[in-house]
Amino acid sequence: MSEVYAFIEAEKTTHGIALLCRLLKVARSSFYAWLAGEEARVARRAADDALAHEITVLHIASRCTYGVPRIHAELRRLDRRVNRKRVERIMREREIAGVTRRKRRSLTRPAKRAVPAADLIGRDFTADAPGTKLVGDFTYIPTDEGWLYV
Repeated sequence: MSEVYAFIEAEKTTHGIALLCRLLKVARSSFYAWLAGEEARVARRAADDALAHEITVLHIASRCTYGVPRIHAELRRLDRRVNRKRVERIMREREIAGVTRRKRRSLTRPAKRAVPAADLIGRDFTADAPGTKLVGDFTYIPTDEGWLYV
């Protein structure tokens, strides 16, 4: 919507504001409210640039590894009260990104040609007497020599 207001601002010397607002189907009061907020937008842009400089300094000091949570924590530690979402937005706009750790991989991988074990109890876990059906699910057992992986 601000592009429409910027267009009206640029063309107001050649055409009247009322005519432009009527043609573009926007309220004249909205245009004037947008025009009055220009000073606040400039101040916010300047504050964002100053914060972006601080974020860049902290990011470089961390050898370009810190992401949004750690940068926000560092800013809070430096008594700079700023919202985490604002830090996230500024870092995203300026393409400042932290390093993410590699995802953990499981230690056990099934063999490609492995045949699944037969279901000997037919998924019926009810027993007539204790000790007649013993089932378990484990991948390793502690032994005296170390872990025994099954």
